[in-house]
Amino acid sequence: MPEGGWDDAVMDAAVKVEGLSKRFGDVHALDGIDFGIAQGTIFGLLGPNGAGKTTAVRILATVLKPDAGHAEVLGHDVVHDAESVRMLIGLAGQYAAVDPNLTGRENLALMGKLAQVEPSAIGPRAAELLQQFDLMDAADRPVRTYSGGMRRRLDVAASLVQKPPVLFLDEPTTGLDLQSRHELWRAIRTLVDEGTTVILTTQYLEEADQLAHRLVVVDRGAIIAEGTARQLKDRLGGTVIEMTMAGEDDIARAISLVEPIAGAKVERDGLLLRLPSPDGSHLLAQVIRRLDEEGVLPATVSLREPSLDDVFLSLTGHVAEDATAAEGAQERAKGGDGR
Repeated sequence: MPEGGWDDAVMDAAVKVEGLSKRFGDVHALDGIDFGIAQGTIFGLLGPNGAGKTTAVRILATVLKPDAGHAEVLGHDVVHDAESVRMLIGLAGQYAAVDPNLTGRENLALMGKLAQVEPSAIGPRAAELLQQFDLMDAADRPVRTYSGGMRRRLDVAASLVQKPPVLFLDEPTTGLDLQSRHELWRAIRTLVDEGTTVILTTQYLEEADQLAHRLVVVDRGAIIAEGTARQLKDRLGGTVIEMTMAGEDDIARAISLVEPIAGAKVERDGLLLRLPSPDGSHLLAQVIRRLDEEGVLPATVSLREPSLDDVFLSLTGHVAEDATAAEGAQERAKGGDGR
C-alpha cells in the first residue's frame, strides 16, 4: 500500500491506482496517474492513440509491470499478487481473439477449459453467454462466417466465461458499424446491471457518454481531466459550430467578422472554421446573418455536439492524434501496443 494509505474516496473501490508510471525508452507511456474505480460501474479511459490507455489496462491486467506506483484489483496487488488478479478479471482486447475455425460454442468451451472452469459447468455457461450476447442462432457456425460485430460480442463473451467481477474492455467497438456498436453497448450495460465492474478504453466521446459513469481523459501518459462526459462537453460550451469556407480570402474575412460576435477565438483547420459555444443555435443565427450582410457565405454549415478532438483541443491545445508513434513502436516491442 502506498505510504500514507489510499484516499478515503477510493478505499472501497474495485480498482485503485496511485502514481502508476511506465516508460519505453525515452517515452513516458504513463506518468504517475491516480484513480479509483467504484464497484459495479463503468469507468472510461478516454484518449487518442498513444495516450497511454492500453498501457494502463495491460498493467492492471498483469500483462505489463509498472516502473513505479501501485495498483490493486479487488484488494490484490497487480505485481505481487498477479495470479490472484488474473483469476478475478476478464480482458477483451482491441481485436477479436477468437479462433475463426472453431464455432462460437467451441470457442467458449475452449476458454472455459483455459480458465479452469469446472468441466460440468462449461456447457451451460457457454449456452448462457451465447444467449446473453444474441449469438445462439450462430452458436454452431464457424466464427469465420460471423460479422465483425458478432466476433466482437463473442470475444467479450469469451472474457466472461469464468464470471470475472472485473472486466477490461480495450476499445471494444473500434471498427464496428453503428448497429453492432449499439448491440455491444447493450450487452455491456447488462453486465454492469448484474454487478460487473467494467473498465473501458475508448477514443469515442459518444461511447464514453453512452456508457461511462465516470471517466478520465489521458494524454501522453498523464490524466488531464476527469468527470462525466457531460462535464467534459460543458467545458467546451455544449455545442460546436463548423463552417467550411470557399477559399483563403473568405477564411480571413469570416474570422474577422465572427470573432467579435462570438467573443471567442475561432479555431481554423484548413478551410474549416470551428467555434465552441454555450448557445450554438442562437450564435449560429447571428453569425450567418452577419456573414450574409457582408457577402461571405460558407459552403457548408453544421451545429453538433463536441467531439473527442474538440475536447482535446480545448484541454491540451492539440487535436487527438497519433502524436506518439515512437511510443507505439517501443511498446509493441515490449508487449504493449501504444494506446
